[in-house]
Amino acid sequence: MKQQKYDRRRAIRCKIINQSKSHPDYCKYLVTIAEKDGTYRKEPAYGRDMQDAISRLMWTERTHKIEKKLNSTVLALLIVTVLGFTSFLTSKTDQPLYLLVPFASIILLYGGSFVWYKYIEKYTEH
Repeated sequence: MKQQKYDRRRAIRCKIINQSKSHPDYCKYLVTIAEKDGTYRKEPAYGRDMQDAISRLMWTERTHKIEKKLNSTVLALLIVTVLGFTSFLTSKTDQPLYLLVPFASIILLYGGSFVWYKYIEKYTEH
């Protein structure tokens, strides 16, 4: 392939590899991506059809990009600060609801991220 620079990343080729053995409705595709600097890389993608596979690949890449930017230390400090502040409010106002809300929020955030990862990694055969 002729090396060409693009204004953005593009999926330039998508080739079906095989049908999934464990999930018959899904197929494995090999997507060739042209990067901005003109290089090419190939990524496997899984989906019911080509559009679904490329969409899943895009969501996987977005998720990994966010993971790289999140700092676990800052996240832990934020959680401890919120819990500490709400504990302070609970002791001053004698309302346990102030303590229940952050615990429920943390549980929902972790539960939501667990469900999201299950969706992103769904039907992949590593």
